[in-house]
Amino acid sequence: MSYLDQLTRAHQGGPRLHKSIEVAQSLDEAYQFQSKLIKLETQNHNHLKGYKISLTSKETQDLFDAEEPLYGALTEDSVIGGQLQLEHMSEPLIEVELMFLVKEDIHPEDDEMDIIRKTQVAPGIEIPDSRYEDWFPHLSLNQIVTDRAVAGKVVVGEHKHDLTFEQLNSINVSVTLNNELIATGHSSEVLGNPVYAVKWLAQQLAKTGETLQSGMVISSGTFMMPQQLKKGHYNVHFEGVGEVSLEVN
Repeated sequence: MSYLDQLTRAHQGGPRLHKSIEVAQSLDEAYQFQSKLIKLETQNHNHLKGYKISLTSKETQDLFDAEEPLYGALTEDSVIGGQLQLEHMSEPLIEVELMFLVKEDIHPEDDEMDIIRKTQVAPGIEIPDSRYEDWFPHLSLNQIVTDRAVAGKVVVGEHKHDLTFEQLNSINVSVTLNNELIATGHSSEVLGNPVYAVKWLAQQLAKTGETLQSGMVISSGTFMMPQQLKKGHYNVHFEGVGEVSLEVN
């Protein structure tokens, strides 16, 4: 069985891969594998829904000796409501991020104001998960990229109208589990401003002829260090933006 077949089977709930399995010898090759994986996964009407951006802070980059962010594709089954069964996941984490909902195609030459005009912003939760065993923080960058930047699930809250660049640069977030505060964070952790992350993504996708299209969702980067996902009720408050919740059973 080929590497891509193994990874595809793992994405579909089959056996996960051992950390010793690595095929891509460079990030470029890893993104090529990711593209092939997405083509295989979307053959069964599980269409491309958007992208997630990883390693958008120095702290998370240092975990993997990275010098820039990574991106991974989100398929339609990646976007869920506010309920999740823990047993359906492998080794999930939780992150809190702003979700950019694309209203108009974003091009690599678009500046920050263009991106704000072409998107709506919503509070969000990301559940990274991998098709590799014992993955965090032990995988190589190439393995992470090949595995769709460990894309798991995302929860998208209600979008907020008319947020400015300055507001997006100064958002505090608080995370509770069963009403107990477990984490705080700030939007400046995401490349200084989450809009910069979206701009970076548009420029990276352009290198392979891809674009951020209307209807897509972009999970733009975590405000906090990832934590292990546990059973219970999570509530995330984004100051000036709104709240989003997740019930994990």
